[in-house]
Amino acid sequence: MRRLLVALTATALTLAGSGVAAEATPARVSALPHRAAPAPGGPGVGDEYYPDYGNSGYDVSHYDIRVRYTPATDRLTGTTTILATATQDLSRFNLDFLLDVSSVRVNNRPATFTRVGEHELVVTPARPVADGGAMTVVVQYAGVPSTEVAAGFTAWIKTPDGAMAIGEPEIAWWWYPSNDHPSDKATFDVSVSVPDGVEAISNGVMPRPPVRETLGYTRWSWRSLKPQATYLTFITIGQYDVTTDTTEGGVPVYNAYSQLLSQDFRDAAQSSVERTAEVIEWESTVFGPYPFEAVGGIVAAPDTLGFALENQTRPNYAAGFFRRGSNTSVVVHELAHQWFGDSLSVEQWKHIWLNEGFASYAEWLWSEKNGEGTAQEIFDFLYATNPDDALIWTTAPADPGVAQLFGDAVYDRGAMTLHQLRLAVGDDDFYEILQTWTADNRYGNVTTDEFIALAEKISGKDLGALFDAWVFTPEKPVVAATAALARKAPVAPKSWAKISETHELLHQH
Repeated sequence: MRRLLVALTATALTLAGSGVAAEATPARVSALPHRAAPAPGGPGVGDEYYPDYGNSGYDVSHYDIRVRYTPATDRLTGTTTILATATQDLSRFNLDFLLDVSSVRVNNRPATFTRVGEHELVVTPARPVADGGAMTVVVQYAGVPSTEVAAGFTAWIKTPDGAMAIGEPEIAWWWYPSNDHPSDKATFDVSVSVPDGVEAISNGVMPRPPVRETLGYTRWSWRSLKPQATYLTFITIGQYDVTTDTTEGGVPVYNAYSQLLSQDFRDAAQSSVERTAEVIEWESTVFGPYPFEAVGGIVAAPDTLGFALENQTRPNYAAGFFRRGSNTSVVVHELAHQWFGDSLSVEQWKHIWLNEGFASYAEWLWSEKNGEGTAQEIFDFLYATNPDDALIWTTAPADPGVAQLFGDAVYDRGAMTLHQLRLAVGDDDFYEILQTWTADNRYGNVTTDEFIALAEKISGKDLGALFDAWVFTPEKPVVAATAALARKAPVAPKSWAKISETHELLHQH
């Protein structure tokens, strides 16, 4: 800009000396574009339920997380490098994080930083970052994660032999700084140094075997090659037995079982989780090609994790899912999330039925496939056994509210909605809708309205009344067979006991 102004001034002097009217020159100068001063990024992305989650002003493409963890003291030290692009002229920006920060550098220069609120780390670079400019952010930090409380709880789980960073929608704050919202996905390298003889497991593939370091520590490295939401990024640390395999399609399978499991729990867990490759192959025929580079599952130590979570490529399961024997229902559910929730993530948390309703319907389809109750029989049982004032009916799945984010309406009524869609459009269109949905939105973010629009496009039907009744209205929908269902004594399909038991634990996110 400075060179342009000098050139314009010289031109004006030349024109004046030649007797040419010089009044045209100011008009040329005033026509130069005006650039607003750099402004701060916002402390949230505007999620209706969690307005201060995530941050605006930049888009992350990659996280490189390097931590050291000592189970005996629960102390974690780390350096996280964030590669991002500014989406505005940026004077400062926020990261979501809880631990003590010792330094922040932005584009190779020390930055100043301060804390605002529970989980906002406000970073001011030495130089503003222009819109579209690259940002390399390096944060060094340390702390004892289990002592940090935010959003009313501690998401970090300290176990007898290590720890688990697993949670939804909050977990990243406790172990790495991030733009913590599923609308900003990135690829990940996660490197964890732990005492020798301790396993450290994360998402994706291992680009190298564990490497012995000095002072009795071993470093484990993991890489996620496809876009991944921050809450789906995890670490599980402790004493684990590991099994490896590949699917028929060549996808690596990496499963792990806590050595603290009693033999009966271990047998039941292994009988279920070792079917991961089989389940993935079947789900690929229903939902389309498997979207990631690896798959597997981890079964936690007893009395540590209280739920299961669909961590990308490698779900983590509470031991409680296997207290009454094998449970493929939960495996089917969490692996279905690899499509619905992981590859296709919600644009806002209010749309979570697009995750949980679809994963729940996968359980119904598995039951149907294995002759343990058709999807229609499960639908009829749920419809008949939930009274009109039950939360499943008084909560709208497409806008359940924070209190019911993991409630029955999101899971069971979400699945019932899909079954009503299947009945309305027929199997051929229904499965085309599912596979087109996963293909068109692979690695992206989705909304309820987008799903409805696709269903109407493929089926050629006006489905507004169906979706109004089933996902937008907080009351029990009327179905054509209501009178017949009312006269018939509800009979639980064979699969229902396991599905119900599974959902009791799943609601405890």
